[in-house]
Amino acid sequence: MFTKKMYGSLLLAGVLSAGLLAGCGSSSSKTASTDNAKKDSTATQTIKVAADTTFPPFESEKDGKVQGFDIDMINAIAKKENLKVDLSTMQFTGLIPALQAKSVDVAVAGITIKKSRLAAVDFSNAYYKSGISVLTKKSTSAKSLDDLKTKLVATKKGTSSVDLLKSKGIPEQNIKQYDNINDAYSALASGGADAVVFDTPVNQDYANTHKDVHSIQSIPTGEYYGIAVVKSNPDLLKKINDGLKAIKDDGQYAKLFDKYFGGDKSGVVNEELAPEKAALDE
Repeated sequence: MFTKKMYGSLLLAGVLSAGLLAGCGSSSSKTASTDNAKKDSTATQTIKVAADTTFPPFESEKDGKVQGFDIDMINAIAKKENLKVDLSTMQFTGLIPALQAKSVDVAVAGITIKKSRLAAVDFSNAYYKSGISVLTKKSTSAKSLDDLKTKLVATKKGTSSVDLLKSKGIPEQNIKQYDNINDAYSALASGGADAVVFDTPVNQDYANTHKDVHSIQSIPTGEYYGIAVVKSNPDLLKKINDGLKAIKDDGQYAKLFDKYFGGDKSGVVNEELAPEKAALDE
């Protein structure tokens, strides 16, 4: 006979079972959620990186392969921060617009940190201290930039070298601007230009393999290179800065100077120099 007491016992057992099952379901759900979160935090993030390959030894292209100081550096940073680099190439003048359009996430091309550029993109901490030099043929009588005010001077379009030439009184019609710095060197070699005014390490890289040219003047400009990053992505900017610090700490950064500059450490930036402090007033 089914009594009220028996009914109450069965009802209590059912409630307890339902509670246990509900508890198991909740635990399982939380575990799955936690696992997914862990997967998301460790998942490799792909970043689109743009480079201008006409800036040796920072970027160049040989046999279809992009190489150089900046390329090795961004790959080392990416490895430290669990990022995957999707590399594309474009002209220097297209880098900042590409970042503004958010068609790329990062750009490397020995980009000088300038206040005008900071208005358009974010920058990593500085990673290279540079200057500008005046390169001429050894047969030229010019001793400095002052001797070239009536001459044709070649440089790369859209760079700080253009700003320097104008500030030093070189008439704009005498400044020959090229998309590719190699074209500027070709103009110097052929007599189409009397000098090339450009970043010192790049001019020196050219002079190392062309014994008929030399630098007649070095101009300290307080230029610092930074890695350009799309604006409003603080997480990515932090990863780039964290990775840069990491490769400085473990010695990879210093080794790049041995590989690409023959051990010349004049461009080393040991401190964590924020872009706001490194930026040129341009």
